[in-house]
Parts: sequence; structure tokens; C-alpha cells
Amino acid sequence: MRNRHVIIFILSCAAFIGCQDLKEKKEQPFKMIEQVDFSHVKIQDDFWTPRLKSHSIATLPVCIDQIENQTGRIQNYENAAHKTGKHSGIYFDDSDVYKALEGIAYSLINNPDPALEAKADEWIDKIAAAQEPDGYINTYYTLTGLDQRWTNMHMHEMYCTGHMIEAAVAYYHATGKRKLLDVSIKMTEHMMSVFGPDKRHWVPGHQEIELALVKLYNETQDERYLDFSNWLIEERGHGYGIGWNNEPWEPAYCQDDKPVREMTDIAGHAVRAMYLYCGMADVAALKNDTGYIEALHRLWDDVVLRKMYITGGIGSSRHNEGFTEPYDLPNYDAYCETCASVGMVYWNSRMNQFTGDSKYIDVLERSMYNGALAGVSLKGDRFFYVNPLASKGDHHRKEWYGCACCPSQISRFLPSVGSYIYGVSNNAVWVNLYIGNETTFSVGKKDITLKLETKYPWEGNVKLTVKSLSSPLKREIRLRVPGWCDSYNVKINGQSVNKPVTEKGYVVLNKKWKEGDLIELAFDMSVQVVAADPRVKEDEGKRAVQRGPLVYCAEEVDNTDSFEKMTISSKTSFTSAYIPAMLNGIVSISTIESGKNITLIPYYAWDNRRPGEMKVWIDYVEN
Repeated sequence: MRNRHVIIFILSCAAFIGCQDLKEKKEQPFKMIEQVDFSHVKIQDDFWTPRLKSHSIATLPVCIDQIENQTGRIQNYENAAHKTGKHSGIYFDDSDVYKALEGIAYSLINNPDPALEAKADEWIDKIAAAQEPDGYINTYYTLTGLDQRWTNMHMHEMYCTGHMIEAAVAYYHATGKRKLLDVSIKMTEHMMSVFGPDKRHWVPGHQEIELALVKLYNETQDERYLDFSNWLIEERGHGYGIGWNNEPWEPAYCQDDKPVREMTDIAGHAVRAMYLYCGMADVAALKNDTGYIEALHRLWDDVVLRKMYITGGIGSSRHNEGFTEPYDLPNYDAYCETCASVGMVYWNSRMNQFTGDSKYIDVLERSMYNGALAGVSLKGDRFFYVNPLASKGDHHRKEWYGCACCPSQISRFLPSVGSYIYGVSNNAVWVNLYIGNETTFSVGKKDITLKLETKYPWEGNVKLTVKSLSSPLKREIRLRVPGWCDSYNVKINGQSVNKPVTEKGYVVLNKKWKEGDLIELAFDMSVQVVAADPRVKEDEGKRAVQRGPLVYCAEEVDNTDSFEKMTISSKTSFTSAYIPAMLNGIVSISTIESGKNITLIPYYAWDNRRPGEMKVWIDYVEN
């Protein structure tokens, strides 16, 4: 393989946004692209299909067993329904039940399973039985004292409700059953009877309710739910967050230090920030709120250009599970919570829908293949909460955590990855991710069936076939050229497209499409040697290696003789080869440096064999 040495400033324009000028003209203040929901996408892919199978046979069963049999989460609902017994676990543990239910719902959409559906129905019956007559539902306060509900903004009451709403909408879509949806509506009505412009102020300590209320609005078309979400967002930054100073954190930890329209720098808890930005984007799309959009652009620049790891992970500090100062990106102590990487997928998808700019999908892809996918073992039964970029050999995935947000987060994220492949706008079909699949969706008044075939991320060849189309369709097909790709070629029906039109990182193909049309893309997938921004002191004198969307790392198990003193240089020549028997099949990168063999594996696959040290950033010697 041709070897390339690329000096890329990880936190600069060149790394993730294809050297686009950040001072572009202001984008349209409305959502221009609609996602094609994963329920319309049947993934048939050598990379992702095994992961979805592991999700079904391992990830969900682990979550169900922990929730039912190991942690007392379901027992909390039974106790709450009968007003007996104690609450077990943390005060926000209800949220894990809801996230697992959402994962079950997403799994059922493309993989019907009567036994799994029956288990979900059993849980939902217990949840409904635990609801108070006035609509309130939270097992912690039901079992510890309802007189204390809505007295502490840190206690995640609305956070849990948000996850319940998301699960309810998902399960209604999957099964047509609305019991949990009705429970969610009743709880939402209760909240709106207590809080609002003419009632009490409230600032949820952990965001989530904001984006969930928009989903509830989309399902019911009741504008009060959208307005309530908007009101909650607007509550921030005005001093209404009572009690923050009595907790370990100040208002910035919960993104409550300034009104959201004035935000310029990402701060505080990483996951809370991601959920807030998603809620802002969702409200902005429906209310045409340019103030929210302008703030989101500023915040995106701050996190991506100054506070994001090469893996797409965010939140460098264990102290606040979030952000410190710009360019503070330690490797051994990196926090990079799995939930935050999933949040980056959610947020960047929304930003792409506003702008049609591929730079957001570049970050989404980086976070998904590296930061998020590392959060679950290859078998699907163990999870990372924290995702460091270096380890002394003492950091391992676990079956569960006392704070188990990440396992349940992965359980709902993996079956929904098909939602990030395609988009539709007034004049175009957008292809964002290269995952093998077949999909049917509507474009205008016509249904189109596309079949995408690829061995991505191992190879850069992609075939997109118009498999079914009742009559010719005049539309653009826009195919993303990943920001890491320096050269590519494209063909239509076997004919090369010379000097293809590109816009914001997409190849724009405009013709009257007909059944049987074939588009072929070929991306160069050379090994790239990457330098961090020089202001990242932790990575001074080091380099990382990536190939395609994947960041690579060295594990001690592959480099027993070379790990401690491993170096690469400007003269290092890498080779890459697909090894079916290694880590469920990977492209491994190797070289010989100073007479010693060096083997690198994809970062997502580390800690799936015997314990040992790991590092992403490798000492670099100038020649």
C-alpha cells in the first residue's frame, strides 16, 4: 500500500472540515434535510451486521438481566406500585429501564421477536402501575417521600421523564401500543401543571427532557409540548437554578451560567451539553430560531476545534465528566464518556440537517466508529464508561456499572445506526455514511429503492444501485466525500465523471435517474500519520495513525518487544492487510521500526483480548 505521511492539526480546520472556511455566509435558519429513519433501512453489511447480531443476542439480554435480576430497577416499580419496600440504586436509575426499553423497541422494528415484545409489555405494565394519580412517576421519590419531589433540580426527575418519553414514542412506532405513551403524556401534563411562564421556574440539572418533548410534539402535534421544551431551554442562565451552589458544581456544570443564545464556549458536563444542544436544534428547526442556530455554530467550533479528541471523544476531565480549558486533552486520564460520543452523533446529525455540510457527518462518523463503538466489546456483553486514549493495562470493560447510563445508551444507539445513512431534501437524496444496506423511501410522490454495497470501513469501494423506481426521477444524488479522503473517483453506469461538481463536501450528481442506474465511488484509503495541534501539550512529539474513518492504537499484546520504546518517523512505511481471524476480522496496520515489528489495530477493538497496555499517540522521531 502507498504510504502517506500527513501532518494534520487535529483540532484545526484541516482535520475535520476539509479546510473549509469557517467564515462562510450564514446558513439558512431551518432544517433542509430529513433523515431516512432506520425502520426503512435494512442493513446488510459485513462490518455492522455482526454488531447488530451481538446487540440482539448479548447486549439486550445483559441489560435485561441486570435491570430485572441484578440491580432492583424493576423491583423499584413494583415497590412503588404497592407503596412498600425501599428504593434500591441511584435516584436516576429509572432512566436505564427506559433506555433499555427504547433499545428493545428499535430492535423489534427490524427484528420482530414475540418473546422480547412480551418482556417489554411486562415492564410497561409495571411502570404504568407505579404512576401516581396526578401523573407523576419517579420511583425514587415515590419510595423516599413524594413531599420532596420537585425540590432539587439536580435530582434528574425531568431527565428520567425524557428517557421515558423517548422509549414511549419508540415503542409506539414499533408495536402500535400506546400504554407507555399515555403514561408519558400524563406525566408531561403533570409537569406543565406545576411549571411554566405563569407558574414555577425550573432548570433541569441534567438535560434530556428538552429533545424528548419535541419527539412528543412530533407524535401528538400538541404544540404545548414544543412550547414547554422551548420554555425550559429559555429558563437557563437567568439565576433560576436554585441550589447549584449547595452542590459540588457551579451553574456552568449544568450549562446554566448564561442564556443559551449567548453561549460561545462548551463547558461543564459533556453529556448534558450534548442533550441541550440537541434540544436547541430540534426547537430551532420547528420555530425557525436563528439565535439558537448561531449559538450552536459557535459551540460546535469550540468543541471540535479545541476540545475534541482524535477519536471523536469529548469531555477530558473525570472531575466533572466534561470540559476544562481548550487543548487540555490528556490521554491516560481522558474521560470521553461513551454517552458523550453517542451525543456527538445525535448533535452532528442535526447540524448536518440544518446546513447540508458534510463536516458534521465527518465528526459524526469519527465519533461513531471510534468513541462510541469502543464503548461495547466485540461480543456485545461488556461496556466502557470511560474511553481513555492510553492505558497502563488496568482499564477494562465491565458487564454493568453502578451508574449504568452507558450500557443502556449503547443498547438504544446500535440498532438505530441506520438512521444516519440517508437524508432527503427538496431537491436531493443525500448519502452520508457508507454502510451496506437496502432501503425504500419516498422522494416527492415516488418511492425509490436503493441498494448500497461496500466493504467500508476496510475498503473504499462503494456501489449504489437504483434497484427500484416506478418512473424516472429528476433529483440530485449527493454523496459525501469523507474529510479524511484526499482522492477519489466516481462513475455512473460505468462511465467516469470527470471533474465532478462538489458542494460542502458532497459530490453532486444531477440527472434523471431510472431503475438500474449504478453509481460507483472509490475512496483512497491510505494510512495517514497525524499530528495534534501543537497547543495539545500531551501529544507533543507524538503521532497517531488512522486509516479511513478508523483511528488505530497499539496494544501490548501485539507488541510485547516494542511497546515501551515504540517510535515511528517520517520514513516509516506502513502496510495494511485484512486479517479475518483477528478481532472478528480487521484491517491491521504494521511496520518494522528499528528492527522491531509494530502492529496497530482499530481503537474500537482494544481490550478484547488479554490485559495489557494501550496507546493511540506514539512517539515520533524526526529524520
